[in-house]
Amino acid sequence: MIRHCVFVRFRNDIGVDERKAIHADLEALRSVINGMGTVRFSTNVSPEPFARGFSHGFTIDFRDAAARDAYLVHEAHQRAGARLVAALEGGTEGLMVFDLDLTKK
Repeated sequence: MIRHCVFVRFRNDIGVDERKAIHADLEALRSVINGMGTVRFSTNVSPEPFARGFSHGFTIDFRDAAARDAYLVHEAHQRAGARLVAALEGGTEGLMVFDLDLTKK
């Protein structure tokens, strides 16, 4: 399983309703991308001082790397991703992505 971790810095003018709409767009991808599983969203709740301004994040679990790769190029993901990036401080500068291979020991 691949856990796709995304950390973001939303612009100050992006309200709760827009963040929820972006989350809904991403969650809706589960119905069109085979092998895409659980999507979870949260604000940063770490007491450690290492977030570097990333205030929100989400994870998506994929059955395998092939499912993740299909997601990356899917046109629905491209649209949802563009909406997300438009809501971030500095566009892609307000984005960090890290994939974990949970099948490796």
